[in-house]
Amino acid sequence: MGILEEVLRRQTGGTDQTFVDAAGRRLAVMPAEFSGGAVEILRGDLAEILYERTAGRCEYVFGDSITSLTQGAGGVHVTFERGAPRTFDIVVGADGIHSNVRRLAFGPEADHVRHLGYYYALAGIDVDGEPQIYNEPGRMASVGGPKSPAMFVFASPELTYDRYDAEEQKELLRRAYRGCGWRVPELLERLADAREFHFDSISRVVTGRYSSGRVVLLGDAAYGNTLAGFGTGLAVVGAYVLAGELLEAGGDHRAAFRAYEEGFRGYARVARKGNAGPFLAPSSPARIRMRNWMFDNRLALTLMLKATDTYATRIELKSYGL
Repeated sequence: MGILEEVLRRQTGGTDQTFVDAAGRRLAVMPAEFSGGAVEILRGDLAEILYERTAGRCEYVFGDSITSLTQGAGGVHVTFERGAPRTFDIVVGADGIHSNVRRLAFGPEADHVRHLGYYYALAGIDVDGEPQIYNEPGRMASVGGPKSPAMFVFASPELTYDRYDAEEQKELLRRAYRGCGWRVPELLERLADAREFHFDSISRVVTGRYSSGRVVLLGDAAYGNTLAGFGTGLAVVGAYVLAGELLEAGGDHRAAFRAYEEGFRGYARVARKGNAGPFLAPSSPARIRMRNWMFDNRLALTLMLKATDTYATRIELKSYGL
């Protein structure tokens, strides 16, 4: 796409994170290459790069949402919350694990999203110190990591809450970390002033198919697995394959969608295997020690990095005549 140079210019450089005990003593180190891969870039920066290079050729509409999809022989009639209705040749649902397009075209979220027993929160709060991770059984808290100034992961059965009510979510987080040691009381106290706050379940998307008529799913909407480490990569590679197949099919969306699914489902299977919850917030002291040992053991770490690289590159990309 001609963006690699700019991606490299904006890369974070990666961040080593130290596992510590309640007194702040070092237990192990998670190296930057494990969490960030070969190149780590903030998701917002990547989105900005992509937007800058396409805004002149694509129409972007912000602050609106789809309310209905009606398929016909010549296209998909789409109604919006604010804008006027329009008809499109195809609709691509690239709207995340809680996809509105998937709900409208494929059915309720409960039919496609599986809760994996954990929740996570990202909080934009002012904290000092080096990047550190603290664990108690079933709970993790970190500061200075690559995703957010403060991050939390905790084990929990499925919760009922308003996804758009940040104050309710902050209270759920406070309850989940009641009595927790290290710097957690300080972090919870600062939640009220968080510049940004995101709370969600660690869940996996399971879809029997990626397309329904003229509607097709892409990225987390089709094959998401929260915090598994492959989300953005799967989305970008999936977009390349989908666009290439549409080009190669000469406008035949049925043939393009079929080839996209056949060529990509095997690669996307990596998102169906993992669960970041037990890794980030192990359920017992013994499991916490075992996880930490894996990072302090050079051979174990090398094998983990090699396996991750193998999964991330297990697809042969066609040139599509470009």
